[in-house]
Parts: sequence; C-alpha cells; structure tokens
Amino acid sequence: MKHVTILLILLLCSAFNPPDKAIVNVLREQVLKEAAWAKQQAPVTVTTQTCTRSAGGKHDFYSEGDYWWPNPAHPDSPYIQRDGMTNPDNFVAHRHAMIRFSRIIGALASAYRITGNTAYVREALPHLRAWFTDTATLMHPNLQYAQAIKGRFTGRGIGIIDAIHLMEVAQGVMIMQNAPGFDKGLLKGIRGWFADYLQWLTAHQYGKDEMSAKNNHGTCWVMQTACFARLTNDTALLRFCRDRYKQVLLPNQMAADGSFPLELARTKPYGYSLFNLDAMVTICQILSDKENDLWTYQLPDGRSIKKGIAFLYPYVADKGKWPYKKDVMYWDEWPVAHPFLVFGAEACQQQEWFDTWKRLDHQPSNAEVVRNLPVRHPLIWL
Repeated sequence: MKHVTILLILLLCSAFNPPDKAIVNVLREQVLKEAAWAKQQAPVTVTTQTCTRSAGGKHDFYSEGDYWWPNPAHPDSPYIQRDGMTNPDNFVAHRHAMIRFSRIIGALASAYRITGNTAYVREALPHLRAWFTDTATLMHPNLQYAQAIKGRFTGRGIGIIDAIHLMEVAQGVMIMQNAPGFDKGLLKGIRGWFADYLQWLTAHQYGKDEMSAKNNHGTCWVMQTACFARLTNDTALLRFCRDRYKQVLLPNQMAADGSFPLELARTKPYGYSLFNLDAMVTICQILSDKENDLWTYQLPDGRSIKKGIAFLYPYVADKGKWPYKKDVMYWDEWPVAHPFLVFGAEACQQQEWFDTWKRLDHQPSNAEVVRNLPVRHPLIWL
C-alpha cells in the first residue's frame, strides 16, 4: 500500500505552480517583523567570544562535538561519546553567532526582495564587513577548529557541517548585490573570502574527509560547496557538485523506496531523515537550471529526489504514521516548515506539499531544530 501511495504522489501533476506571490502571502508579516528586528542589531562575529579550549586564535571559528561528554569516572580524561545526546555545556557561542548572522542577512534580503526598499540592503552591509573584510572582527575562511573533542581532537572534518549557516548569507548577498548602494569593494571582498573558503574546503584533509562522508555530512558538503561556488562563479566546482549528486549522493544514500538507510539507522532517524532530505533538495534547488535539471534526474531504477520527498512526506503530514523508532531527543520538535516541502511543491507542482508547508512552524525557536534547518528564508532561494 505504501508503494502505491508513493506512486500516486509521483504521478500527480496538477496545474499548481506556486508563484512567489503565494509564498510571499504566507511569509510577508513574518519577514517584515524579522527584518525590523535585524535592522536594530549590531554585528556579532567569532571575535566577540572565545573559548580557552580552542587550539585556534580569536578569528577562528570554534565549536565542540555535540554528542561528547566528560567521563563521570574520570572528569579530567578525554570526553566520551553518547550518540544523539547533546551536551549542553559544550561551547556553542560561535555557532550561535553564525546562525544569528544568517538570520539577519536572510531576513534583510527577504524584506528587500518583497519591498525593493534599499534601506534593508544598507543595514546588511555592516554585518557583512564585520564577518568578511574588517581585520579586527573577521572570521578566518576555514573550519579547522570546528566540532573539537576535549582530549581527542582540536577539530574534525565533520565540523564543516556547521558552515551550512553561511549559505543564506551567500544567497542573501546574491539577492542584494545589484541593489543601489551595495558596496562593490565589499562585494569583491566577500567573494574573495568565499573563494578562499572553497579552496580550503576542497584542499584540506578535513574537507576531503567530509566530502567522502557517506551520510548527511557528505550531502551538506555538496550543498554548501554548490552555494558558495555559485556566489564566486566557480563553474568547475558547480559541475563537480552536479556530478557528485548524480554519481554519489543519490545512488549511495537513497534506497529503492526513497528512504535514507544511513539516517534511519541513527538514534534520531526522523530528524536526520528530514535534515538529509532538506539538504539534498536544496542541492537540486541550487544546481538546477535550463541545461541541468536535477529535479527530473533519476537513476535507471527510478530513484530520484521526487521519490525521496514522496517517501517522507506522509510522515510529515502525519508524524503518527512514522513506522520506525522515535528519536532519542527532540522528537516532539519536528517537523517544521521544511524547505523540501516548498521547493518540492514548486518544482513538482504539488499543492498538497505546499499546503502542508504553509501550516507548519516557519520560525522554530528550539536551538537544535534551528541548527539542523539549512534554509529558513525560502524567498531568497526562489
């Protein structure tokens, strides 16, 4: 019966094609309210707070592995793992600062797209300067010290996933870059910063390790690389990311029924499945154009991004139907207004997905949910 339902969803092709206006009608009040908040904020970068456990300097992004804890028997020994259980005492200030930055730029760019008011663009510039070009406050273009583990690692390749929250910054810049008053010197500096980050991401061993990850980490490497390559006009990397999606991500991660077995095997199978689908759909949104339509691409056995959405959608519309084990943490906080719903609705002309997206929470406040939601301002992506 499940396979019949999925087939019907895939075959449905209504006349629905939600224009930006339909999405604006859902988000206008929220966007303008958040942009009003953003206009009142001063820049906060990685230099604002430091951690004595970091092996880097004050300009280096630092975070700690979420699921690593002190050993109760030996408090001064290396941390031990408790998979799926977030340690609330880990250093997260830089991650929060980056998410805040993403929220500010995403809101201002969204408001600019709705209204055309360049005042929103002007308010974004001090934040962009602080993070990317001001030598007193900028962040170094690498994540060499991300998701460290006390007593074990000063940083890890999997920490690169923290940088997905720079994607809406990069996309916001793309939306605002041609606005009157956007500092062209600053734009050059921003592109230079992301070009340097992409060089590190593709050349450093951490980046190579993350690219080769077989689960959502490998997906997120492609997602952020594609986003930043588009900003820097790196056509070779864009082509590489398209090939990576077709030749590695889709065939190695998706099962015949559209599920992601590696995510279902985790202690938080529901949340990880949502996260990986969001990331894979966002890759299709970023990389699809007239010559390269990843939305319609499918493997010889029929696996495709549409099949992935069709598999998970029934459990988003009604979580009570979820047939697998519940997540050990944050089960009650999911689902929210996932980007795969709105992007998929537009690309696949699926009214039901759009209606479900409309009724879900568009501004989740739980920190773990926000951390695992790569797109929170869909207007700047459409």
